[in-house]
Amino acid sequence: MKSKLTIIFYSSTGTNLQMVRWAEYEAKKLGAEVRLRRVRELVPMDIIENNEKMKKTYDKMAEIPEVTADDLEWADALLFSSPTRFGAMASQMKQFIDTLGGFWAKGKTANKVVSAMSSSENPNGGQENTILNIYTVMYHWGAIVVAPGYTDSSIFAAGGNPYGTSATFGKDGKIVENVEPAVRYQVKRLLEVSDKLNY
Repeated sequence: MKSKLTIIFYSSTGTNLQMVRWAEYEAKKLGAEVRLRRVRELVPMDIIENNEKMKKTYDKMAEIPEVTADDLEWADALLFSSPTRFGAMASQMKQFIDTLGGFWAKGKTANKVVSAMSSSENPNGGQENTILNIYTVMYHWGAIVVAPGYTDSSIFAAGGNPYGTSATFGKDGKIVENVEPAVRYQVKRLLEVSDKLNY
């Protein structure tokens, strides 16, 4: 793959972190240049310190740089991953997106090739709507949305979300569906389309 990929994510208890790690691995395996970037945490540190899962995830992400507009400008393709918050993207992701008005106004979001993933604690937790919520922003940006659709058996095995891979996790925090192959397929499809459009 020739395309440069920036993966932008938020994770509070580790599900989306695991998903983007799978995506990063697959993209690098395919030969793409990859930047893995997290959005800024907005939860106060005293709350994080008192929540074992959040603190563990926060510490795991410490070495991952925070995303900037430069990371988007550098990339040909973008992959967003956010947990579901009442059927919409997490406020941390939205806050970052809301800082990009000037970047968008200069036309720098146009024609970026994008895809998105989500997670929630139960299958009907708003995963599809979260991805569509992200894609609505992408339409405003003039970006080119690449959803996995029903183009591979891994999509069905992971729960059948045609808009993007969505993970369900149990009370133990572990992903309970066969999600990894769908993530790998989604990033492969994103990069294939990006290569066709950009090279």
